[in-house]
Amino acid sequence: MSQVELTFESEVTASPAQVWEWITSFKGISAEMCPYFRMTAPRDIESIKDIKITPGKALFRSRIYLFWFLPIDHSELTLIEMKEGEGFIEQSPMGSMKLWRHERRIVPTSRGSKITDHLTFEPKRAARITAWFIRTVFHHRHKVLRRKLNAAT
Repeated sequence: MSQVELTFESEVTASPAQVWEWITSFKGISAEMCPYFRMTAPRDIESIKDIKITPGKALFRSRIYLFWFLPIDHSELTLIEMKEGEGFIEQSPMGSMKLWRHERRIVPTSRGSKITDHLTFEPKRAARITAWFIRTVFHHRHKVLRRKLNAAT
């Protein structure tokens, strides 16, 4: 198995501005990943918006914990594009991946917003299991997005 590509979409009643606040906050990121993962961030940062972003330059090193306590990986969190209110492209070097690219887009709709995640990744090992697990995690993330961002209005 080489590169894996997955796409997930959800429509929510929250406005694009409300979605943007959620997807850039570490509270929102953590809620989407719970209970599968926990990613660390510098203590004084509540949102990606609090960080000076230079496209292609790592923002910080994040440790990744499976089920919130078992250290399994790290990510040099790197944004290559960030458009306020529209989305981002994250392409971060990770210990477990030859490639990790996560593109998240927000599109206004007549009812609120559509959130699309497009992933392209290539695990270094256990590709089939990793692909299954990432698919499971992102299905969960979108379930959380729908629950939290349909209640935001």
